[in-house]
Amino acid sequence: MVVIGHVVKSLRGIARRFLLQNKVASLHNHRKVFTNLYRKMSYTTIERGSQNTLGYRIFYTDENGPISPFHDIPLFADKENKIYNMIVEVPRWTNAKMEIATKEPLNPIKQDTKKGVLRYVHNCFPHHGYIWNYGALPQTWEDPNHTDESTGCKGDNDPIDVCEIGFRVAKRGDVVQVKILGVMALIDEGETDWKLIAIDINDPLAEELNDIEDVEKHMPGFLRATHEWFRIYKMPAGNPENKFAFNGEPKNREFAEKIIEETHQYWQKLIKNETDASGIDCSTVTIDDSPNKINVINALTILQQTEDPGSPQDMDPIVDKWHFVQLK
Repeated sequence: MVVIGHVVKSLRGIARRFLLQNKVASLHNHRKVFTNLYRKMSYTTIERGSQNTLGYRIFYTDENGPISPFHDIPLFADKENKIYNMIVEVPRWTNAKMEIATKEPLNPIKQDTKKGVLRYVHNCFPHHGYIWNYGALPQTWEDPNHTDESTGCKGDNDPIDVCEIGFRVAKRGDVVQVKILGVMALIDEGETDWKLIAIDINDPLAEELNDIEDVEKHMPGFLRATHEWFRIYKMPAGNPENKFAFNGEPKNREFAEKIIEETHQYWQKLIKNETDASGIDCSTVTIDDSPNKINVINALTILQQTEDPGSPQDMDPIVDKWHFVQLK
């Protein structure tokens, strides 16, 4: 037992030294620390590679070393009060289509690509970029092996998406505590792609917004704009408008939390290798009963094998172009 204790302390010491080295590294490392007040956990992001390049990644660490934001950050910040942790992939008003890299070790945030080219969402007038802080709930998974009884479609093989509608423009990689207000059911290329509507619990409107009908009361037109955004955002690329289940109507908080619980159960099977992983990398540092658990040394090695931090590259000015689309 003494030997094991020394090994654990040694691993933690290595991780802390690694984090300290990063603190004094180049200024463009852009380290950010977020504190989860409910569980007294702090998460730090470490940027690797250069923004607007294929090699750019955002990794997460806790007090012991690198972790997976997908698998190691808890779903709940406060389970009793149904407060959830949200991983912010895309800040409001931005265009870069960032996402949790579900098929890479430690699941860093990266920019999505199509045919080897970085993806940016189009500005479909009058919407500029994303109109909410956009991200995902950790420890959830829309199972592509399961046909949802509500939509008749299988899951999209990703964590469940969140549109956070508060006033603050979040930063890429933030871990935000949110409460759920409702959900929309986008059908994307024949797959169920749930879109949760949520608000930062620290937002001035948070006490007023407790269910989906409160959104229209206090933010008239916002749900309609959200529905329109998802319908049209792929049209400038020549794609047809997206479709929704439930005639595009959002479902209430109770329904949304039922969907979250289902996707959390699918994730629990995923992390324990009890279902077809469909290419998902399930490396975890904190889930002790997972056969995919890795130690801190392995996690550090994964991070250190990525590109060194570099200066952001210029973005093509065409990203700022307005696109005008017309629904039939």
